Amino acid sequence: MGHRLADTSTPARLAAPEEGIGRDELGLAARNHGLPLEAMRHDLTPPGLHYVLTHYDIPYVPEDTPWPLAVGGRVRRPLTLLLADLRALPQVTTRVTLECAGNGRALLRPRPVSQPWLVEAVGTAEWTGVPLRLLLAAAGVETGAVDVVCTGADHGVERGVEQDYQRALPLDVATGTEPEVLVAYEMNGAPLPPQHGHPLRLVVPGWYGMAHVKWLREITVTDRPFTGFQQVVAYRLRQDPGDEGEPVTRIAPRALLVPPGFPDFMSRARVVRPGMVALEGRAWSGRAPVTRAEVSTDGGHSWHEADLEPDTGHRWAWRRWHVNWRAEPGEFVLSVRATDAEGHTQPLEQPWNRGGFANNLVQRVDVVCLDEEFAEPGR
Repeated sequence: MGHRLADTSTPARLAAPEEGIGRDELGLAARNHGLPLEAMRHDLTPPGLHYVLTHYDIPYVPEDTPWPLAVGGRVRRPLTLLLADLRALPQVTTRVTLECAGNGRALLRPRPVSQPWLVEAVGTAEWTGVPLRLLLAAAGVETGAVDVVCTGADHGVERGVEQDYQRALPLDVATGTEPEVLVAYEMNGAPLPPQHGHPLRLVVPGWYGMAHVKWLREITVTDRPFTGFQQVVAYRLRQDPGDEGEPVTRIAPRALLVPPGFPDFMSRARVVRPGMVALEGRAWSGRAPVTRAEVSTDGGHSWHEADLEPDTGHRWAWRRWHVNWRAEPGEFVLSVRATDAEGHTQPLEQPWNRGGFANNLVQRVDVVCLDEEFAEPGR
């Protein structure tokens, strides 16, 4: 009997009714991790707490290993740049909130079988590097160019297709200034950690994480739309398998709550004591600046305006919100929703798609406020 790649790689599927998380999904969840929501108190997420999604293996790149970055394709002057060459070019640092395109997938019904994210696939860092537009200008993009294909060093098989991880950006995005795409070599002022793309990665402010190619080794300008797996098979919004689908691009508005009080170990249900409880969290959108955050303490039946921190000029990063809540004994469902300057807001019922992408359903946090007689610690 022969052995084929397709025999080792299963097709996309939906979970059967009442099917729990399988061993394959558990394995993905063990490899990848989300942000502990209490860590949203940090303006900048420490690298070890920032969410991670790795499609294949993390490449092993020993210190001082040469890492040539090739810039080629439909250009007049193909380039090969080492890290020292990139560091000698004008440097930009941008604060960016990254969110996985599949964040919230595990909450959908039926559930697409893949990395089973709840809502924690997010983080914010300051990324330092060279604007991609400068590299493309130095290479001299030829007339008729359409896409800029970025290739990472991570290699694997997905749905029977052996591949390097590749994604493309339209030329106008790759050469634009709003947002300004970076070829980054630092995260929060230090060299990229291995899981975040050491030594080079792409950072595309405002776009979901699939566009931020890690372990970047090649940039290729093409004169026709890129049709690689991660572009036209994965990361599309589809209702049916045969649909062409819409591409996943910019991040939909979302707000999350730092869970108040203290948690039960297993259920993560929150416990607070009667009195004034400070509620806080973060809100962001890749489509337009966040202009409003609203909080509900009754499962979304009523909403109250929260205070947004002043605009600090970090267009592509989350903003802190806060509000005080007078908790009384009982059971509550806390929620928060964000609205951006273009009027996009979060739904109470999530529109469904087969890949489980671009979810921004309003978060629900179950909270128990203790009766007065049990409110003392240890009672």
